[in-house]
Amino acid sequence: MNLIFDFLTSPYNEYSSLDIIFEIIAVLMGLLSVWYAKQDKIWVYPSGMISTAIYVYLLLKAGLLGDFFINAYYFIMSIYGWVFWTQRKEGLVIHQIDKMSLTEKKWSFYLFILSISFVGGVYGLVGKWDSWSAPIDTITTAFFFVGMWLMARKKIAHWIFWIIGDIISVPLYLYKGLALTSFQYLIFTLIAIFGYIEWKKVYNNNRQTV
Repeated sequence: MNLIFDFLTSPYNEYSSLDIIFEIIAVLMGLLSVWYAKQDKIWVYPSGMISTAIYVYLLLKAGLLGDFFINAYYFIMSIYGWVFWTQRKEGLVIHQIDKMSLTEKKWSFYLFILSISFVGGVYGLVGKWDSWSAPIDTITTAFFFVGMWLMARKKIAHWIFWIIGDIISVPLYLYKGLALTSFQYLIFTLIAIFGYIEWKKVYNNNRQTV
């Protein structure tokens, strides 16, 4: 038990108290954001933006470039999603939970390939491609990039991309010395599974109503 505790906490011996507090806040806001996403609440975006803004700082400081780009991208897509989710016509919300169109499937594929190329290229430029975690980090980033874009457009399939990326991230963040964040992604996985079920239910109910 002590070995496990030491493994989880030893990386924090080199962190400042302020950075540890920042990570705790980022984790809590991240969990709250995913919970709001499950509930189809617009608060997913302000809470998520607080979390990602903190992670942009922490990950850039730690030199974790793939994760840094993920969170910088999240922040930008959160602005887009916030606008998309709140669009109204004659007082009614325009965009409802839906499945991907053929065009969105094509763009998801293009975004996935572009994300792998971009993050992989960045790792190559800074000389970090020799790390065993770099290819895994690159692929995980691509899953999250597509998942975030689909969430911003209220597509059910975004949960599948989140689930895959979250599962990969649990051991990856343990390896990187961010135990709190690893635990966060474990909870993310569980919420994402329930979120997928919940959004499917809402989608089916909306279809029956129509």
